[in-house]
Amino acid sequence: MKKIIIRDRTPIDPFNEPARDLRIMNKPLWLYQRDVLSPYCLEEIECDSWDEIQSLPFHFLEGEVLVYRDNLFFDEFLFADFITAARKSGRAARIAFSPDDIAITTHALMLQEGIRLVDNLLVADLFYYPDGSQVGKVEPQPIVVDTQAKEMGYYHVPTYMANEKGDLGFYVPLKAFLSIENWVHLFMANVPFGIFAHGARVEKSLDKLSMMLKVLWRSLLERKQFLSSSALVLVGKNTQIDPAAIIQGPTIIGNNVTIGPGAVINACVIGDNVNVMQGVQLMLSVVGDGCYLPFRSALFMTTLMENSMVAQNTCLQMCVVGRDTFIGAGNTFTDFNLLGKPLRVMHKGKLHEVNLPVLGGCIGHNCRIGSGHIIFPARTIESDVVLFAKQDRTVITKNITYADSDHHQYPGSGHIPKYHHDEETETRPDAQPVGEPVVPVEKS
Repeated sequence: MKKIIIRDRTPIDPFNEPARDLRIMNKPLWLYQRDVLSPYCLEEIECDSWDEIQSLPFHFLEGEVLVYRDNLFFDEFLFADFITAARKSGRAARIAFSPDDIAITTHALMLQEGIRLVDNLLVADLFYYPDGSQVGKVEPQPIVVDTQAKEMGYYHVPTYMANEKGDLGFYVPLKAFLSIENWVHLFMANVPFGIFAHGARVEKSLDKLSMMLKVLWRSLLERKQFLSSSALVLVGKNTQIDPAAIIQGPTIIGNNVTIGPGAVINACVIGDNVNVMQGVQLMLSVVGDGCYLPFRSALFMTTLMENSMVAQNTCLQMCVVGRDTFIGAGNTFTDFNLLGKPLRVMHKGKLHEVNLPVLGGCIGHNCRIGSGHIIFPARTIESDVVLFAKQDRTVITKNITYADSDHHQYPGSGHIPKYHHDEETETRPDAQPVGEPVVPVEKS
């Protein structure tokens, strides 16, 4: 089977990159898609529109063809159901969901346009054609896939923060699908539709006696607690874990990782070449390749992309952090609106409610965040921003754009110039630096 990938070049705030280049479960979305489809597809080509598909060489459109938009996130379990049913039908087909699918309607429809209601079904741009010559010419029939959603809680809190039961939870799909059009979708793909979904599948597999006996045998053989056995905690090569660290599964740890004493890790994905120092706490989080977590930093339901660092005593809850970003010591990212108002995020220039009772913040790529900030829920910091804590700005109540970055007041690179100033020129950014000659300008 061949695949045609329709590019969606819309940049996702605050990263300013299209969805395909952003990480889900420690993989760029394009690579995640390729790995899911590798058992089925041998050739691929990228196009910018349906019109461009019509001009493809005839030989490429021979035989089975898969067409999908490159900002879609789907796992191997959902795709296996879809392609099996589509091939069985023998006709052109597209992915569809029931309006009663609670995982899709509750978590996937916000802030997006890629999943649409057509003829009382929710459809998206994932197509199968048994004959590639049918692309754009034959109306595909919808193939309804059940995500098999399961309600899973993550907080038990006082009733004034949640519903009458005091529970906060997600409808976790065993078969995940999302259209990535906002940073909130990255959070959903990595945590409820990623780590939570993986844990739900592992929990379901324990219903089988053979899997239960396997985990029990590993636990007895290794003299470890049930959730800490190697059946549920997968560890890569050349990884050093201090005996005083506590790790519970289902957790995946990559190669060349160092985990220090007193670290607590619960249901996480940790990439290669990661350093987790003593006292760090990780829960339901994704830590990308090359990240560094000094002592006593904490991530809860947070995604950290590659080569980023979260310094000591900093706590991130339900956040998304881009690559090559530094977050200094003593920062707190809050996730609950104390005013009791619905949380809203910026999408296409307007504020929209996200239908989530708690949500952290999002930081773009290549940011430098100084120590001592408190970030309000659902706030964003754009890529390449440098942020110092100031006397009148330690609490971040609004989104921070590149224009708000503190590095603009320090022209040049690698140093902070000292300006001649007095009461009149103290705040002038164009004041003449000390030690540099004044260059006369000839008047014409």
